[in-house]
Amino acid sequence: MIKAVITAAGRGTRLLPLTKSLPKEMLPIFSTGNKNKLLVPLLQHIFEELYKQNFRDYCVVVGREQRSIKDHFTYDDLQLKEIAKNYQVILKKFYKKIEKSNLLWINQKDPLGFGDAVRRTEKFVGNDDMILHAGDFTVLGHNKHPISRMIDTVKNNPDISCVLLCKKVKDTKRYGVLEIKKNTKTLFEVKGVEEKPDKPKSNYAIMPLYYFKPIIFRYLKKIKKGKGGEYQLTDAIQKLIEDGGKVLAIPLLEQEEEIDIGTPELYKKSLDFTYNVK
Repeated sequence: MIKAVITAAGRGTRLLPLTKSLPKEMLPIFSTGNKNKLLVPLLQHIFEELYKQNFRDYCVVVGREQRSIKDHFTYDDLQLKEIAKNYQVILKKFYKKIEKSNLLWINQKDPLGFGDAVRRTEKFVGNDDMILHAGDFTVLGHNKHPISRMIDTVKNNPDISCVLLCKKVKDTKRYGVLEIKKNTKTLFEVKGVEEKPDKPKSNYAIMPLYYFKPIIFRYLKKIKKGKGGEYQLTDAIQKLIEDGGKVLAIPLLEQEEEIDIGTPELYKKSLDFTYNVK
């Protein structure tokens, strides 16, 4: 079994004052699966994309502004009665997916980093594998989602501990960066990872979508606070590699578009792109 973990505890400081009371993961993008230009919270889009991939067990790590997220994922009969029938149909489809899923909410009270958020999900994941998906990011624009490619990679390489998604970037300051040995155009062997390095060993940045086997929790328990005074997931991956763990990476394809709402500029770009998807 593969379980889904979504992190939605970011503070969204670069999107203030909008994110003072609204989690950035609840900011809307335009729905790409509907002829009408519907605005859908990014977190809902991520959930529905995972649902499409046959995931039914979810853990969502939330922060202080968790109420709006939980409310959105809770059936509301009164709301259904008050909205137009065409929107009732859309909302009912979403509610049916929720009813068929198991959702667990975990609270990260203090902003201690991505690594800390993931570490809190250990009991939920147990001995299963997991897809880890950041709540402020997704990928659009290809028939086969990167999650499917990750799962295929693990099936073809059963001895690996982790699959990363990466892309070439001009500025590595915002990212964890890979040290890689290229195997093919679509599969890289990862020799090392580093969070926002001063001297990057490549121009391949890690995207916040991962496939992990449960061994990652052993290394999440070993890490100390790193860059920014936070527990960095990249530090755990690096320790895993140093202990002989095999890590592979798949690149973002040319036909795929990264949707990132981390800054006002990126959010505008995401809105423009999703609005124009046919």
